[in-house]
Amino acid sequence: MVLTPQELKSALDGLLAFPLTPFGSAGCVDLDVLREHVEQLVGHGCAAIFPACGTGEFFSLSPREYRDVVVTCVEQVAGRVPVVAGTGYGTALARDFAVAAESAGADGLLVLPHYPDAPQRGLVEHYSAVAGGTRLGVIVYQRGTTVFEPSTLEQIAESHNVIGFKDGLGQIERIQRIRARVGERVVYLNGMPTAEVHAGALMACGVTTYSSAILCFLPEVSVNFYRALRTGDSQAADLLLKRAVLPFVEIRNRGVGYAVSLVKAGARLRGMPVGSVRSPLADPSPEHESALAGLLADLECAAPIGVARPGAHQ
Repeated sequence: MVLTPQELKSALDGLLAFPLTPFGSAGCVDLDVLREHVEQLVGHGCAAIFPACGTGEFFSLSPREYRDVVVTCVEQVAGRVPVVAGTGYGTALARDFAVAAESAGADGLLVLPHYPDAPQRGLVEHYSAVAGGTRLGVIVYQRGTTVFEPSTLEQIAESHNVIGFKDGLGQIERIQRIRARVGERVVYLNGMPTAEVHAGALMACGVTTYSSAILCFLPEVSVNFYRALRTGDSQAADLLLKRAVLPFVEIRNRGVGYAVSLVKAGARLRGMPVGSVRSPLADPSPEHESALAGLLADLECAAPIGVARPGAHQ
């Protein structure tokens, strides 16, 4: 049964998983690999699955592929955690994808940042129109040049099914002003690239839930880092940050688009046949992929990822 917007809002507490979209040798979406990948993510204790979003290369999927990806995730998850699908582009297409996600059985929508730049009144019209075209819970995403003033988000949150605000900008002052204006009408999510780097600072602002890209290929680090933060074990969190997260970020910063393509490379290195990224993204250079392989070896995380026992990382 699909969650109501308020049920979805309450459920978004924990690590959020953004599965990769696997592409086979012929370039088509490999739904069997996607099922296995999603099962791994659920087994490692994620709080929700977000298919066809940034890490899942939403903008490279055809409408048919998009529906297949969302349906596959909904079927594989089977109600164990919420499924929140990506949507985006201009208002008309974003509403079309929202309808497709709703018919596929998703519980909610993450409205991805758009292009080009837009004035604040345009943001109100766009996000209000997308929310008005669906019964699903809607999460607004701030990133890049899609930046919200507190009064803008307040107007958008007047739609009863706008239940979340994901921040990929990292401006503490802006987040504080938004929280002061909008309050608890929405749940606040940390959506920074390699969100673990910013998790401590944003948790201090009340943003306790975040999307973890490294969960796709380093669940040993992702799950234990999150647990350390939530339990106040700063020593364990600092150790994982220094040994694993920051070295990954250093490699990630060597190339454009590596927030997605390097994660996909990490999954391949750990035995998942997820294929390459689609253009305009490009796979990491052999040198950079080798550096990532070295990091995995140093962390003793080079072996294939298994499916965790249910509840093992809760």
